[in-house]
Amino acid sequence: MTTASLQRIEQGDKPSADAHRIASERKALETAKRLADEFAKDAAERDRERRLPYQELEVLAQSGLLAITVPKEFGGIDVSAATLAEVTAILSEADPSIGQIPQNHFYILEALRVDGTHAQQALFFGRALLGDRFGNALSEKGTKTVAHYNTRIVPDGSRYRISGRKFYSTGVLFADWVVIFANDPQDHITMSFVPRDTPGLTLVDDWAGFGQRTTGSGTTVITDVIVDADAVVQHHKGFDRPSTIGSVGQIIHAGVDLGIARAALRETINFVRTKSRPWMDSGLERASEDPHTIARVGDLSIRIDAAAALLAHSGNLVDRAKADPSDENVIAASLAVAGAKVLTTEAALQATNVLFELAGTSSTQVDLNLDRHWRNARTHTLHDPVRWKYHVVGNYLLNDVAPPRHGAL
Repeated sequence: MTTASLQRIEQGDKPSADAHRIASERKALETAKRLADEFAKDAAERDRERRLPYQELEVLAQSGLLAITVPKEFGGIDVSAATLAEVTAILSEADPSIGQIPQNHFYILEALRVDGTHAQQALFFGRALLGDRFGNALSEKGTKTVAHYNTRIVPDGSRYRISGRKFYSTGVLFADWVVIFANDPQDHITMSFVPRDTPGLTLVDDWAGFGQRTTGSGTTVITDVIVDADAVVQHHKGFDRPSTIGSVGQIIHAGVDLGIARAALRETINFVRTKSRPWMDSGLERASEDPHTIARVGDLSIRIDAAAALLAHSGNLVDRAKADPSDENVIAASLAVAGAKVLTTEAALQATNVLFELAGTSSTQVDLNLDRHWRNARTHTLHDPVRWKYHVVGNYLLNDVAPPRHGAL
């Protein structure tokens, strides 16, 4: 980047202490578990009151977890995709909103690794190591499909000007940088790194979904926002050739669903053991002795473990594709992650339904807020329809049709 660009960016920096540096994958998992224990304590209350987790996100950023995918070349530890997914699952088991919020942050860092110039990588990976958070301004309402955008970026002298309106801007309320996805005059998708206090940028807290209520997934209004040319990444190039941008983004989503499934199973076991009554015809003393209940819990546990195993396996294939992004490796990674997304989606939905089936009527009381698990699962699993994951896998096996290249695969 130019000296002038760097000065403009640095002048807009927030004053903050440097984040902790995590030294290994083991430490990353340990840190995630430690934070999850704290985040879980007030998760139900935050959901009930729709209290946004500003403090929790600051703790998460300062822990160093948001920098674990920074490449080693730029001072990070570049954790495996399997570890990234498991960190996400751990956080999501405690609070899936907190687990989902960094998904776009990590997607952006992967796109930066694939598409960014060396100068852009040095700057923004460096900011991630300091604890900065990157939020997305990506999805829009009212377009033909989710892959179409009305937001435009046009030249303005030596810089660029962006205007548009975004919805589902997950995590943007907690971000230090808003990364705006916009089409250039040639209809190529770009992403621009913009400090959150940039004139013309308005962040609106209007997310009203019944699940994932505290993700801050509101509206971003972009009105003639000026951005330096050096802060614009040619994002479309990452899909002009084989890359792991999509599979990294998707494996994190699968981690969120896995965490929700684990949380629901844990709640089910606890409630059946301590509160549920046996059915009157069973002749049993405790609900946990019911053979039908035992079988349902065993079946669900096996399905969740299977989903976790495929998620870990797909992570290994993503790592292989990152190291050698050949068509063969990238296709293998995309198909495996698609399969993991199918299984984690099904596990999350099944687990959150079985919770009430086995726990019984008393589990539906509003003060318990156990319905948050189902609401979160149902909301988050709508991100990318799994019916198309089945299609992609089957179409490749039957017709040798490679998966399309985009952020949802």
